[in-house]
Amino acid sequence: MPRTALIVIDMLNTYAHADAEVLVPSVREALPGVAALLRNAHAGDSPVVYVNDNFGEWRSHHGEILKAALDGRHRDLVEPVAPDERALFVVKARHSIFFETPLAYLLGQLKAERLVLCGQVTEQCVLYSALDAHIRHFEVVVASDAVAHIDAELAGAALRMMRTNMAATICRADEVVFDARRPE
Repeated sequence: MPRTALIVIDMLNTYAHADAEVLVPSVREALPGVAALLRNAHAGDSPVVYVNDNFGEWRSHHGEILKAALDGRHRDLVEPVAPDERALFVVKARHSIFFETPLAYLLGQLKAERLVLCGQVTEQCVLYSALDAHIRHFEVVVASDAVAHIDAELAGAALRMMRTNMAATICRADEVVFDARRPE
């Protein structure tokens, strides 16, 4: 099996934006799936990469982004999936995790060929990231119970597009197989 990386998209969120109140219930539903993916990736030998919006704060880094999210309106949605000391971190400014970020280079260094995507928002950042991963020849997996949406109808269409147009595997978080721990 190709080397797998778990990509956690925009889960460090302050929820101080126009769509927040519509998004929050879906994030609550996706949280157990994201947490399960994190546990399973850590139990194996799969790297975990958080790719997060910088919210227009161009001097921010992962510590500041995490602190802002934990100090935000919904700490309960951030704390269970906060990065640990093993996590890698890439800051993004647009919808795709690849757009003008060093992610492709990092994944090359990790020798990752298969990406498991989770996070928010299904019909925006997850969709565009899946497309950009596909055109870069990564195998794409999306855990449908570990992604949150603003618009359920668009999210369903986005998942169908990822499966049909990008050859993505769409499955539940508990069906995702991560790399086996390598003997030390």
